[in-house]
Amino acid sequence: MTAHDAGLAVRAFGSRLELITRQTQYRGHAGQLAADSAANGYDLVITFGGDGTVNEVVNGLMSVPERPALAPVPGGSGNVFARTLGLPADTAGAVRHILAAIEAGRQRRIGLGLAGDRYFTFSVGLGLDAEVIADMDRQRASGRRASTAAYLRTTVRRYYTGTDRHSPALSLRAPGLSPVTGLFMGVVTNSSPWTYLGSHPVRPAHADFSSGLDLFALRRLRTLTTLAALGHMMQSRHEELPAGRDIVSASALTELSFAAARPIAFHIDGEYLGETESVAFRFVPDALSVVV
Repeated sequence: MTAHDAGLAVRAFGSRLELITRQTQYRGHAGQLAADSAANGYDLVITFGGDGTVNEVVNGLMSVPERPALAPVPGGSGNVFARTLGLPADTAGAVRHILAAIEAGRQRRIGLGLAGDRYFTFSVGLGLDAEVIADMDRQRASGRRASTAAYLRTTVRRYYTGTDRHSPALSLRAPGLSPVTGLFMGVVTNSSPWTYLGSHPVRPAHADFSSGLDLFALRRLRTLTTLAALGHMMQSRHEELPAGRDIVSASALTELSFAAARPIAFHIDGEYLGETESVAFRFVPDALSVVV
């Protein structure tokens, strides 16, 4: 995200819409601004930022009964939510797309996931997934640039030298499934893809914002098992969930829960939230309108 891109978006929207702009000042501020916008009767909230900003705004909107529609302009490093909605990755293209959708009256109702008391748009991870995000946050804080190569290097380093690959901590409960213990990591998705490696979508499942929550978990962190699962996820034409002796997967869940034998790393929509020992999930259908 650059000041030039932000200025471009503001000028373009301001030329066609009655626009009021606000810049976030601290963590959680975007959520408060979104809630205030809803309370003041605005019809649309446009975000310019990454998935963390979008998540804050979504939670702010969900805190009020009457919600304006949401339009996310991608301005972060990942932009998974905006890309999954089909928005162009560049600022100018996304702005043109959103303005055309507004003019045509195109909106879509989407469901959200709820993890504890926090809503999420695309994914929640426990274990290795979240540990990598925490490592990347530390690197960015020290001035290093986030990139696909940096994520891959960090993932490999964490896998071989950082994460616990010997003592699984997680157990899972979900309606219709027998309780599962001895899990090393778990990912719950509300949409597909789970994330991107550059331009390549990573799809552990095929949730679509309306079909419920999908689950992917690993009983073992063996190199071949992990690589095989990742290879399956990178093949976007697969319609079936990843499967295997060391894989637990399920789709269209309305609720599920994880418990951990020890504190375990935890992220929501790519934002590291520290460690947790339990989290309950629920699918919330038709929760929000998005301009697409």
